[in-house]
Amino acid sequence: MVGIVDPPRPEARTAIAECIDAGIRVRMITGDHPVTAGPIALELGIPGAAVTGAELDRIGGDSDLADRLDEVGVVARVSPEHKIRIVRALQDRGNVVATTGDGVNDAPALRKADTGVAMGVTGTEVTKEAGTMVLTDDNFATIVTAVREGRGIYGNIVKFTRFQISTALGFVATFLIASLTGLAGGAPFTALQILFVNLWSWTVRRPCPWASTRSTRTR
Repeated sequence: MVGIVDPPRPEARTAIAECIDAGIRVRMITGDHPVTAGPIALELGIPGAAVTGAELDRIGGDSDLADRLDEVGVVARVSPEHKIRIVRALQDRGNVVATTGDGVNDAPALRKADTGVAMGVTGTEVTKEAGTMVLTDDNFATIVTAVREGRGIYGNIVKFTRFQISTALGFVATFLIASLTGLAGGAPFTALQILFVNLWSWTVRRPCPWASTRSTRTR
């Protein structure tokens, strides 16, 4: 008798916990038996019940499926059609869906998802072509790091845009009031002064973009 075990990576549980803390729901969709997939999901900290693809077939429309998925953490014994249906049901509820996969049967779901993440080491060429991005180390924790960095960059863009708009509105309001009241001949600032204010605001008041990105937490 021979027993074979394929344990999850040690950092996977921490990465999944960070996802949950950041408001990202993680589900395991696998072709394995639910008796195998359920304990692994429990070990990784994935909340929710374990169901099979056959149980999904007994659910009516995609809206009913989406409601059921709220309490499901593992979907086992699935076909490519099941994976596409799960992605579509989640998208119909306004969720942004990212799907990972390495086999040919994962390619349709990766293509359907908002972000398809293909495994770069064990993934097939079909999966890599279908995916939006390719994970070079096949490590789920790398996805979490990418999300953290992406959120940091997005946050910096939003902050910078708000700052620029508020600065522009301030200049517009100042020139408008000056033109209506005749203050400073209708031109309270020269072009050189406006340029100096913008440069000073960028170099002194704005933090370093990449430093802010690195310090931004997943939350």
